[in-house]
Amino acid sequence: MNLFEFSIVPEDAFIDKLIAFAEGFDTFCILNSNGFYVGKDLESKPYYHDFDVIAAFGAVKVLKSSNTDFFKDLEEFHSETNDHLFGWFGYDLKNGIEKLHSEHPDHIGLPEGYFFVPEIIIWVKDGKVKVQTNSGEDPKSNFEKLMSCPPSPWERGPGGEVILQSRFTKDEYLETVEKLRQHIIEGDVYEISFCQEFFSENAIIEPFSLYKKLMEISPNPFSAFLKIEGKYILSSSMERFLKKKGDKLISQPIKGTIRKSKDPNEDAQLQSQLLNDEKERAENVMIVDLVRNDLAKSSVPGTVKVEELFGIYPFFQVHQMISTITSEKRNEVHWTEAIRNAFPMGSMTGAPKVRAMQLIEQYERSKRGVFSGAIGYITPEGDFDLNVVIRTLIYNPENRYLSLHVGSAITYDSVPEKEFEECMVKIEGIKKALIV
Repeated sequence: MNLFEFSIVPEDAFIDKLIAFAEGFDTFCILNSNGFYVGKDLESKPYYHDFDVIAAFGAVKVLKSSNTDFFKDLEEFHSETNDHLFGWFGYDLKNGIEKLHSEHPDHIGLPEGYFFVPEIIIWVKDGKVKVQTNSGEDPKSNFEKLMSCPPSPWERGPGGEVILQSRFTKDEYLETVEKLRQHIIEGDVYEISFCQEFFSENAIIEPFSLYKKLMEISPNPFSAFLKIEGKYILSSSMERFLKKKGDKLISQPIKGTIRKSKDPNEDAQLQSQLLNDEKERAENVMIVDLVRNDLAKSSVPGTVKVEELFGIYPFFQVHQMISTITSEKRNEVHWTEAIRNAFPMGSMTGAPKVRAMQLIEQYERSKRGVFSGAIGYITPEGDFDLNVVIRTLIYNPENRYLSLHVGSAITYDSVPEKEFEECMVKIEGIKKALIV
């Protein structure tokens, strides 16, 4: 392993070069906070910020999902490699955790779980970059190759604007929300995260240019750009699923969304409206309770606490209500078990979790796959930081299939029309990125 540290040009220009550099690799993962933390008082809120950008290029070794317990396989893979890992946990790994199944068709064809040991790793923080190589190459040479990459020009591709269609008509969506409300009235669940897929079956896009465009329009702190097995994941997520630093576990579920306004007075009113919305607060607190229970399975008794409840955070397109739950992991619990005990994240299932996932399978019309799973990195010491895969395009160039899932939390107080409107607000940025 070779490691070298450099000073860099301004971060925006460096990100362009990272993206251009990625074009030379069959496998890569770029995790980009999009400058979200710049200028913020990092002590005033529980940001838990460690890096501005982490990027991994090339695959030395790979672990894919199998019919066995992927989390146990990952434990062994990490022990054998003793290195940094980058990749994801797909939503349907739930089937190996609980007695569940998935029968919806898969149009993308990515593994349920995937992690790789990279040839090159690049960390960026506060204008400094560290380059590590696992292939015997000089990290300085790799840095020079990266810095010599000209930024890629914006290219839409020969297909022009991409038109997405939903698996549900609007009327079908509204009717389904009412059916889910009936399940809540009957006591099956308290809350359920119901999602619909928007898709195109003949999309011709240029993923590198599109990711850059997406980050201009919707630059969120847990974004990710991956190429794995010829497929692409372009994520503008703003949600953290789970982070481990030392023995500390941190989860930050999002429940509660409202649009932003360019008018400062109206925007302040919108933030106040979100903070005081009883439905949004009820959604949030139910998921907080679920996460507390999930973390308790892995933690020292008495250490699970809510550091922040109903925090209002502004992002580029929307305001979100975020709560922060932390705990101290027990020594005998392996870090992979801590992830397994909390997966899938409650913000993307509902409560109680198992029954909610059964209803998700019954009423949704598409395979979630990577969506509502988690993308991130793992260190040699077993620390990690994982996002929630939302606001995400997934693209298979071979069959030209483009997928975008979006959802909202259905509760007793849900108004179907408002749930539909919330979905449209959430994907507004991505739809803008797909317009020429």
